[in-house]
Amino acid sequence: MGFLKIDEIHHTYFSKSSATTALSNISLEVEEGEFISFLGPSGCGKTTLLSIIAGLLKPTEGKVTLENQTLEKAHHQIGYMLQQDYLFPWKTIEENILLGLRLNNLLTREKKQATIALLKQIGLEGVEKQYPSQLSGGMRQRAALVRTLATEPKLLLLDEPFSALDYQTKLRLEDLVSNTLKSFGKTAILVTHDIGEAIAMSDRIYLFSPRPGQIYQTFTIPEQLRALTPFHARNHEKYPEIFQKIWKELEQIEPEQ
Repeated sequence: MGFLKIDEIHHTYFSKSSATTALSNISLEVEEGEFISFLGPSGCGKTTLLSIIAGLLKPTEGKVTLENQTLEKAHHQIGYMLQQDYLFPWKTIEENILLGLRLNNLLTREKKQATIALLKQIGLEGVEKQYPSQLSGGMRQRAALVRTLATEPKLLLLDEPFSALDYQTKLRLEDLVSNTLKSFGKTAILVTHDIGEAIAMSDRIYLFSPRPGQIYQTFTIPEQLRALTPFHARNHEKYPEIFQKIWKELEQIEPEQ
C-alpha cells in the first residue's frame, strides 16, 4: 500500500456558462521517502492536482489518502512551499519560521530550539531578528523551507519554489532542498515546468498531457542520477539522454500556439 495514494481523481471547474475539465482519471501511488515531479505544459492541471493533494480543493470525483487516512484527518501532516515565500514582512524571520508551530499550538521550547538550529543548518545563522526585506530572494526561500519543515510534515508539496530565482541561486536551492529532505527522510512532490530540474531532483517524473490533464507517461530516473546531488546529476552522462527523451515526448503533447 502506497504512502500517498491518488485514486481516480477527476476534476471539473464549473461556471455559470461553462464546464472545464482540468483532470481526468489520475491514479498514482508514492512511497514514503520518494521525491516525484509533475511535469507538463501550462494548463495540464499540475497545480490543480497539488491543491487537491493539499486538501485545498475537493475533487469532483476520486479520493486521496495519506497513510490510509483521508485528507481531512491527515491535512496537518502536509507542508506546502510555493513560488513566493509569503513571509510576513512585519514579522522577524524567527517569528515567521515559528508561525506554523504557534498556529497549531505545537510551539515548545524544544521545537523552537530545533527550528532555530535548522535555520543555522541551511546557512541562515544570525538572521533571526532580521525582517524579510533585509534578505535576498534565495535567503527568504530558505526561511520559507524552514517554516514548512518546522511542523514536521510527512509530505511536502513544492509548487515551482525556485522559478522566481536567478539561475545560480536556483541551482544552490535545488541542492539545499534535496539534501535537507533526504536527511529528514521526507516525501515530496514538485510541480515544475523545468525538465532539467525534474530530472535532477526526482526519483520519478509524471508527464501530464493537456486539457484535460492525464498521466501521459512516467519516467523513472536511473539510480546513478538519484544518488547524486541535483547539481552533479546535471553533469552526469545520462542526463542529456533523459532530457532529450522527455523533451521529445513533451513536444508531442504541447498544444500549438
